[in-house]
Amino acid sequence: MPIYEYRCPQGHIFEMFQRMSDPSPEACEICAASPVERVLQPIAVHFKGSGFYATDYGRGSRRQAKETAPSESGGPSSGESAKKDTKPAASDS
Repeated sequence: MPIYEYRCPQGHIFEMFQRMSDPSPEACEICAASPVERVLQPIAVHFKGSGFYATDYGRGSRRQAKETAPSESGGPSSGESAKKDTKPAASDS
């Protein structure tokens, strides 16, 4: 059963542990003012897995920086400069 937050016209906020099918309370538990309204809070959503866009997490700039950092360093493992220019010997058979 979820916990719901309610707010009265006087500004009091109180919580109730109730079923989804239960009706809202008629009056405030603190000052007995009515009507009360349910306070809706945003929920946390975490997208996990490879089926989501890179922008869903907001880390696209960090990921691009990691990918471009090794190629800009110019070290021995940076692509073509580290490979030897050897060609297989052609056979005349």
